[in-house]
Amino acid sequence: MPLEFFSQCGTDDFMHIPDNYLSPSTCAVLGAFMLPVWRWGTRKIKKEFSTKNVSLIGVFASFSFLLMMFNLPLPGGTTGHAVGATLIAVLIGPSAACLSLSVALLIQALFFGDGGLISFGVNAFNMAFIMPFAGYFIYVFLKSFYSSERWDRISLFLSAYISLNIGALLAAVEFGIQPILFKSLSGVPVYSPYPLSIAVPAMMVPHLLIAGFVEAVVTVGVYNFIKKTSPRLIRDISGIKLKPVYAMMTAMIILSPIGLLASGTAWGEWSNSEIQKLVGYIPSGMSNGLNYNSFLSGYTVPFIMSDTLGYMLSAAAGVMVIFVIFKVLERAFNAHMDA
Repeated sequence: MPLEFFSQCGTDDFMHIPDNYLSPSTCAVLGAFMLPVWRWGTRKIKKEFSTKNVSLIGVFASFSFLLMMFNLPLPGGTTGHAVGATLIAVLIGPSAACLSLSVALLIQALFFGDGGLISFGVNAFNMAFIMPFAGYFIYVFLKSFYSSERWDRISLFLSAYISLNIGALLAAVEFGIQPILFKSLSGVPVYSPYPLSIAVPAMMVPHLLIAGFVEAVVTVGVYNFIKKTSPRLIRDISGIKLKPVYAMMTAMIILSPIGLLASGTAWGEWSNSEIQKLVGYIPSGMSNGLNYNSFLSGYTVPFIMSDTLGYMLSAAAGVMVIFVIFKVLERAFNAHMDA
């Protein structure tokens, strides 16, 4: 592999793994793992959440969706973003966070081409399962050592930082094992061509140095904002005041085009022609795999020439779709309770 392969690596949407980079069997295994997780989480939510609080899960799904649109520059000419998984898990519980993040990831894949359809289960495993559960239990563990408001914030900061890097490491490993497990008869990788020796450092260096700290700062900052505007939420999920949260999300939609300022080729999201230039060939699994073109691919809107306006409208559209989904879930939960 040429040396520029590493230097041109990028991590925009670092764990939004596209289709055809991982084998269908890899995607099937992790997707199958997520099925009982989603089923268990849904049952737990039915027991622990009122109808009003089901809608609250949608609010946090929308928040995470918007947060992931704010790309930031990382070393090597690449970009990354925060996820908010630990924050959501601490506020509403890891099972609710899992459902919340899963819906956000599904909307990104279906409507915006951000992450693949076949690889949706893998992306959900990394970001909607591992990150919120790891972040939540690390936070609980660290918080048990001392009882003070300052230590609470430090625990939250560290758990957010660690959980994001755990998710990044898993994505790197999933990429890196493909050349080991899936080769043609001539020994050429069929799917992802970059081995662990490239995937792990390319993913981990920028996240350990920058992205993890951004995730931690955002987590603590939003936690402080919510505690100030809705202090009861920290102790009682029904105590949230939605007006400040809606105002924050409206501001995020308006400011979302800031995410366009960070440029860089997404690591693990190159086109076939880019792969050809980087490694000298196109793996057969990538050239013959699923080719799904979403309606708002790349967060652009057809017939709108302005990237800024298109990005902003995409942010608003994603939030609206998420709210509709959770409104439907709310009615389904109502029907279940009345039955």
